[in-house]
Amino acid sequence: MHRRLRNVLQRNFHFLEPTFVAGLLDDPVLLLRNHPFGDNLLFDCGQLHHLAKRILKRIDTIFISHAHMDHFAGMTTLTRNILVAPKTVDLYGPAGLSERLEHLLAGFDWNLSEDFWCSFRVHEIDQNSVRHFLLPGPDRFRRRFEDETERHDSIILRNRQLQVGTALCDHKIPSAIYRIDELPSFGLDPEKMASMRLAHGQWIQTFKDRFKQGELENGPLTVLVEADGAPQERLIDDVPAFYQQLKLEQQPLSIGYVTDVGFTKENREKIGSLLHGIDLLICECSYIAADVDKARESHHLCSTDLNQLMTELLPSCVMPIHLSKLYTDNCQQVLQELQPPDGCHLLQLPERIVPRPLLPNEIPLPEIKPDRGND
Repeated sequence: MHRRLRNVLQRNFHFLEPTFVAGLLDDPVLLLRNHPFGDNLLFDCGQLHHLAKRILKRIDTIFISHAHMDHFAGMTTLTRNILVAPKTVDLYGPAGLSERLEHLLAGFDWNLSEDFWCSFRVHEIDQNSVRHFLLPGPDRFRRRFEDETERHDSIILRNRQLQVGTALCDHKIPSAIYRIDELPSFGLDPEKMASMRLAHGQWIQTFKDRFKQGELENGPLTVLVEADGAPQERLIDDVPAFYQQLKLEQQPLSIGYVTDVGFTKENREKIGSLLHGIDLLICECSYIAADVDKARESHHLCSTDLNQLMTELLPSCVMPIHLSKLYTDNCQQVLQELQPPDGCHLLQLPERIVPRPLLPNEIPLPEIKPDRGND
């Protein structure tokens, strides 16, 4: 997927590497790797057993659309793989998520719990607030309310590399859609540097380090300026304004993640508001046009719905996901109905990535060892 994305978009994600680790018919799971720091983000958490443990152990943040089994049941697999890692994993999702996670994990006996076990911090998103809960592994994942914060916009997570926004749509229950924006990286425009007669030197690395650490406002910066044929030091007091003068203009990439939403007027307005101008749209397309009644009844999207969203959002790339099992023998029937607008490229996943279960006759029989007593 990554090579194709780079070819289609003709520019790279700087920090992020998106991988949709499921096929058209598998439970949807988007893995987002943050390369400079080695941490992973996960969007939905259905089947995970096909992922390597070293990948699961690096997951630090999970965004859940809703707690239907095909989007949430993988939390048991994740917990099994990171249980003895002394870390806290953040989960974001609709209200009620912490209670569901507590009940899910309460189905196991934790009488041998250890102080170093992992914990989960759950951030429950409501229209105007976010409620925060801690489920500590050393306390058998029993839920504790921490606090509640107000929501002033769509953004629920922001760090130096990315920000994640969300909106709650209707799937007969609240279902969260997400937007991931990679933030601009540090970059100085060579032409602007030349026009200001700035000389290269160690000050650029210091400048970069302060940018990465969010410390541009922490005092002046000493730079080198060409004067009379030799670099001379100059003190810059307003470092943030100095960076705005020098920065290299960038176009960071963005991803929209939409699954399990009904094609209602209110949902369409929320999708349009949150995902306007995205580069990559990862969106469910559960039914063909002829089965629109099934889509409406189950609050899913059909092919004509996705066609309309593509026309309204105008993404550079679209990846259809989460096809109904009705089309197990003919996924192409769904894909052939998709009509991306000019300039929008369709990215096609394989039907399945998750290995199929083994049949009894495929399991090797145990070997019969010779009786050593007869030697």
